[in-house]
Amino acid sequence: MFEDIEDILVDTDTIARRVETLAGEVGRDLAPLQAREEPIVIVPILTGSLIFVADLVRHLPQKMRIDVTSVTSYPGKSTESIGASLVGDLPEDLEGRHVLIVDDIFDTGRTIAMLREVIETRKPLSIRSCVLLRKPDRVVVDQQPDYVGFDIPDRFVVGYGLDYDGHYRNLPYIGTLSASAIEDHGEDAS
Repeated sequence: MFEDIEDILVDTDTIARRVETLAGEVGRDLAPLQAREEPIVIVPILTGSLIFVADLVRHLPQKMRIDVTSVTSYPGKSTESIGASLVGDLPEDLEGRHVLIVDDIFDTGRTIAMLREVIETRKPLSIRSCVLLRKPDRVVVDQQPDYVGFDIPDRFVVGYGLDYDGHYRNLPYIGTLSASAIEDHGEDAS
């Protein structure tokens, strides 16, 4: 599996430090809400954000609820987004709550834009979004995430929860796949 990686864009230690710093930023913004005992709901987008959100919430001191949802935009062996499609339920009881959407990557921005639109119909007090990665050159929506871990170049990445055809999520860093791994995947690359 490691031989399939062409470049490491963000190493393990850098991810750990940034996630802790990012949690500090989020925690400071959520602290006044928690002081007023206003409910906080974290909505991670599965499956890519699973590792990121687990590390992020460990650094948040706020009382919170976690309600996951699932969106698909990179089916199977695709390295290009086909657009966001909600495939999992969103929590119904978001009225009067503060919502933090957590995703692995802000590519075009359509996934978070779509979720924000759906969540807004449930009348939350506020909606914020936090992403591990953002590709500034690919964004096609006006609204940016409130919190960003890293800006990266427009390359297909894997690791730290991100996958290619369901593989490579367990890599402890963010890397790019070699062209041969993408071509050979499914035969002998895993």
